[in-house]
Amino acid sequence: MPELYDNLAGWWPVISPPSEYAEAALYVDMIRGTARAPVREVLELGSGGGNNASHMKRAFSLTLVEPADGMREISRTLNPECEHVSGDMRTVRLGRTFDAVFVHDAVMYMTTEDDLRAALATVAAHLAPGGVALVAPDATTETFREATEHGGGEEAGGRRARYLQWTLPPKPGETSYDTHYAFLLREPGGTVRAVHDVHHEGLFPRATWLRLFRAAGLAAKLSPRKIEGSDYDAFIALGDAP
Repeated sequence: MPELYDNLAGWWPVISPPSEYAEAALYVDMIRGTARAPVREVLELGSGGGNNASHMKRAFSLTLVEPADGMREISRTLNPECEHVSGDMRTVRLGRTFDAVFVHDAVMYMTTEDDLRAALATVAAHLAPGGVALVAPDATTETFREATEHGGGEEAGGRRARYLQWTLPPKPGETSYDTHYAFLLREPGGTVRAVHDVHHEGLFPRATWLRLFRAAGLAAKLSPRKIEGSDYDAFIALGDAP
């Protein structure tokens, strides 16, 4: 598990504050705009520190599934009204269905077709008849670009964080790539430490995504989205009507 979700989990609200996730309103609109009936109960797979949920809970009742213990604790503090469940999106089975299932950037950690097939099977297994499935990866093969980004934040207690993110292209023929993070973490007393963290992420063409959705029993369609001037792909599907 990457350091960010393990030993550095307590720094998550400083590194990536919930206020930076206003795009969650777009996902609410995409779910509602596709639904054929009112959407009340929503499952998020790979919910992380709950930043999307902190916005989406205004519209839906959320159940949040996340494998990293530290990230679930951060989310519980931020979203005490939401149900939190420990689980891996490839294998978790809750024994109930939802009006919508949402998967955001955590799906990028599916680095093989088998991983992605299993995650989409989980989506289908928890989708009520006529429900909406929305999967919004950071990149597909068609939208991927090598990039360098930076950011960070601070909190009232005095901790401050800055990061540099460097996304490198995959090797020819591979379905995964690496994103390197350099974190500088400043404690309230002024001590600063540096951490290098590598995230191994999956990358698949649109055709593979659509094929694996079909294998899971879902007829998905490509739904492009634009965030802060950049183009991203998303996939949206309706479960079989009741």
